[in-house]
Amino acid sequence: MLELLKSIDDFAWGPPLLILLVGTGIYLTMRLGLLQVLRLPKAFQLIFIQDKGHGDVSSFAALCTALASTVGTGNIIGVATAIKVGGPGALFWMWMAAFFGMATKYAEGLLAIKYRTKDDHGAVAGGPMHYILLGMGEKWRPLAVLFAVAGVLVALLGIGTFTQVNSITESIQNTTTISPVITALVLSVFVAIAVFGGLKSISKVSTTVVPFMTIIYILGTLIVIFFNIGKIPGTIALVFTSAFSPLAAVGGFAGASVRMAIQNGVARGVSQTNLVWVLLLLQLQLPRQMNQ
Repeated sequence: MLELLKSIDDFAWGPPLLILLVGTGIYLTMRLGLLQVLRLPKAFQLIFIQDKGHGDVSSFAALCTALASTVGTGNIIGVATAIKVGGPGALFWMWMAAFFGMATKYAEGLLAIKYRTKDDHGAVAGGPMHYILLGMGEKWRPLAVLFAVAGVLVALLGIGTFTQVNSITESIQNTTTISPVITALVLSVFVAIAVFGGLKSISKVSTTVVPFMTIIYILGTLIVIFFNIGKIPGTIALVFTSAFSPLAAVGGFAGASVRMAIQNGVARGVSQTNLVWVLLLLQLQLPRQMNQ
C-alpha cells in the first residue's frame, strides 16, 4: 500500500507539474512587477490598519486565519519531512516555490474576488470553481465541478484535516496515556464550535489563538538558532550545495538526489504559500474597493 501511495505521489509531483507550478509563478511575478517584494511595505501597513471598507473580516483576522493552517504542522512537520526525504537542498527549492508562489496566490485571490457572487441571503461565495465557470465560460463547467469535488476531498481526507489531527493525536499519545480517539473527539467538538459559527466565528477564534501560537513558534525557532548560531554558515552552505548535487545517506538523512530535493522542496513550498501574508493582505484591499 505504501509503495502504491509513493508511486502516486511521484507521478503527481513529477516534472510536468513542478515546471508548471514554478513556471507559472515566475511568469506572474514578472507580469505583476515583483509585487511580493515591492509591495512589502504596504503589507506591513495593512496588518494593523483600521479597516474602513465593507469586507466580512479585517485584514488582521484574515491573516490569522491563513496562519492557522500553516504555523505548526506545515512549518515544522512539512519542512522536517522535506529535509528527511529530499535532503537539506529541499529547503532551497522550498524557498523558490514559496517566493514565486506568492504571485500565483495573489492572482488566485484576485480572481476569486473579481468573480465572487452573493446568494439570496447575502452570503458571499467564491473560489477557483467560480472563476473557472464565470471567467472561462459555461463550457468549462465540468472542470469547475471537478475542482470543487477535488477540493472537498482534499479538505476532508487530506491536508485539510488528517495531517493536523494526526500530528496532534500522535504527539499527545507519545507524551501521555490519552487515547487518540479521545483526543480526536475533543478536537472535533472545538472545531465544530468554531466552524458552525461561519467565517466571522473562525476568524474570531484565529485572532485569539494564532498570535500566541505564532509567538511561541517564533520564540522556539529563535532559541534553537541562538544555541546553534555557530552552525548557521555551514548549514546555509549545505542547503545551496545539496540543492544542485546529490547527497549521500548520512546520519538522519536518506540518500537524496537533486530530483528528490526539487520534488519535496517545491511540494512543501507550494503548501506553505498560504503563510505568505503579504499577498493575502494586499488582496484584502480589493473586496473593500469593489464593494464601494
